[in-house]
Amino acid sequence: MTFPVRIGVQLQPQHADYGQIRDAVRRAEDLGVDVIFNWDHFFPLSGDPDGKHFECWTMLGAWAEQTERVQIGALVTCNSYRNPELLADMARTVDHISGGRLILGIGAGWFEKDYDEFGYEFGTAGGRIADLAAALPRIKARWAASNPVPTREIPVLIGGGGERKTLRVVAEHADVWHSFGDAPTLARKSAILDEHGEAVGRDTATLVERSVAVSGPPQEQAAAYLEAGATLLTVGVSGPDYDLSLVETWVAWRDAQG
Repeated sequence: MTFPVRIGVQLQPQHADYGQIRDAVRRAEDLGVDVIFNWDHFFPLSGDPDGKHFECWTMLGAWAEQTERVQIGALVTCNSYRNPELLADMARTVDHISGGRLILGIGAGWFEKDYDEFGYEFGTAGGRIADLAAALPRIKARWAASNPVPTREIPVLIGGGGERKTLRVVAEHADVWHSFGDAPTLARKSAILDEHGEAVGRDTATLVERSVAVSGPPQEQAAAYLEAGATLLTVGVSGPDYDLSLVETWVAWRDAQG
């Protein structure tokens, strides 16, 4: 296996006061997770659509100071919401604050309410994917031109499953690919990703880590996802309580792998 098995948690920044989110971050790091993600939206995705919600990147700056060991990032940043050079500088800054623990998770965007309420042009899915493809070289160029440069090569995680366009962008630019769906879907699309990798001259089978969301206990899901190639397995939890019991089960399973 090219990559070690890692456990992530997505602390969805909805329906909670910030103190509850801060406490969940502390508990997650104490549990031993490898990565703590939030998401990049302006409104809740479940429950009351106008419920409590907080912004992604200011939160990541706070997490960078609060935490000591875990990697942090968004699952995922919406490329449409920030100029690529600005996003690159935000990521570089959080990278330095955290001592080199940031993952730049990014995707093309999809939640139309965010766009409408905050004045962004929603456009088309194809247009948003093209914008993402154009943004990634600009982000990397800005990192290279920054003073100081990032602490290391910031890993880029791209979320999305479009077989013709998105996976091509993943093949060209990603260090981690976050997939959606069950294990057979992951396996099928992973093979398509490797076809794109061959076309662009990257060995994506060994260079691109596979990431997926898990929603059940490891005894039900782990074997299939591992066989499909996933090594970063992330549990999503929502406020206000941020129940981490399933996360704890996955961490214990990871530790039992030896």
